Amino acid sequence: MSDRSKVLLIHPEEARHKYNFKGIIENECLDLEYLSAVLQEKGYSVFFWDGKIEDTKAADKIEEIKPDVVYITGRNFQEEFVLEYAEVTKTFNENTIVIIGGLHAQLCFERMYKPYVDYILKSFDVFKVPVLIEHYNDLAVLEETDDICFKKNGEWVSNKALPFDIKRLPRPDRTYFYEHPDNYNYLDLPHAAWVRSAYCCPYNCAFCLRNKMNCSRYSARDIEDVVDEIEGIKTENIYIVDDDFLFNEERLKTFIKLVKEKNIKRRFVCYGRSDFIASHEEIVKELSEIGFYYFLVGLETIRVDDMDKYHKRNSLVNNEKSIELCHKYNVHMMGMFILDLDFTGKEFRELYRYIKERKLKHVAVSIFTPEPGLESFESYKDRMITDNPGHFDYLHLVCKPDKLSVKAYYRKYYILLIKLFFKAYREKVYDFIDYKDYIKSFVKGFFGKKEA
Repeated sequence: MSDRSKVLLIHPEEARHKYNFKGIIENECLDLEYLSAVLQEKGYSVFFWDGKIEDTKAADKIEEIKPDVVYITGRNFQEEFVLEYAEVTKTFNENTIVIIGGLHAQLCFERMYKPYVDYILKSFDVFKVPVLIEHYNDLAVLEETDDICFKKNGEWVSNKALPFDIKRLPRPDRTYFYEHPDNYNYLDLPHAAWVRSAYCCPYNCAFCLRNKMNCSRYSARDIEDVVDEIEGIKTENIYIVDDDFLFNEERLKTFIKLVKEKNIKRRFVCYGRSDFIASHEEIVKELSEIGFYYFLVGLETIRVDDMDKYHKRNSLVNNEKSIELCHKYNVHMMGMFILDLDFTGKEFRELYRYIKERKLKHVAVSIFTPEPGLESFESYKDRMITDNPGHFDYLHLVCKPDKLSVKAYYRKYYILLIKLFFKAYREKVYDFIDYKDYIKSFVKGFFGKKEA
């Protein structure tokens, strides 16, 4: 082990404005928990700071711990926070090793090329982190280490990234998760633990980065190992965070069989496609019986042409059928929709009508966002109206709309949000949140957005 023994793992806050879902959807720091397990096995002292739930600032934690190493992970819209923490770390001690990893760094590592960053991890291979610590500035080792970016003679070097076999992962260290029993909620499911059974999405939708992860290589754990892990987790709620858990029919049948045999009583959340749900009624029924509470389903659109444009390889018929089956078997569908840049008032109104008529209680609407790392990003560059990474959160326009002004688009967007929240309020869907607070923030947004 290196003589650098204290490692601080940082998961950024998601936003510094009120509309940030704190206390409503809080994601467990699973990737950091895998890394913690690896580091502790090697004798390092590991500390956590999760900006989603902590009341103190990251800088205060850095000053308190005085870590030898700081590892920071984050999404695209958290880029500014990630780099801010890295720079702050070096102001306290320029000898502290700063490593950046996570989904955004994997695809947009060049955006992390800063003087206050030492290494960038370009893959899910958490076993590379102790190598970086133990061989700090050892160019002979660094040049032979895949999956990393490092500096040589003041210039950044990017080694090739390789797909990671998820079966190599250890059990995550959930100490921090258990220390915060009032956090890590998914809507009305308190203290929901994350479980990952696969990396990468096996599909290729044009708007999504998930199929680019892990070098676009789908890698799955043995389902028996997944069920063993779930059995040992000390919480009632499990969020299976695969990009698509409802994928392999035989694997799901084995999962159902093992959960029944072990008499595991949990409530589950998972992602799944509408075409799988529509064509596997018996599996949907059995998943409901063993505790599946939410299916997060990318319905995306109510327009036929959009399915082709998004490379969804799905149909509106499947969307309809999947909604019917979820209603039939009492699984809550979280229907996720994309608000396209060509929307006018008509499309916003039609989407709300669709949601209302199909009695969809849980919905998420996202503004179409061409992300860095996608092929489509370059084709939208001349339409970009912001380069603020924090706006790539699906809540902001980052491109000029096709038919409306920016101000008019935002007004239609906020009207839709207000209508959806009033609908949820009437149906008592989210009675654990402060509706008035959110609606006030939407109204403020309605009047506050300026023309771009």
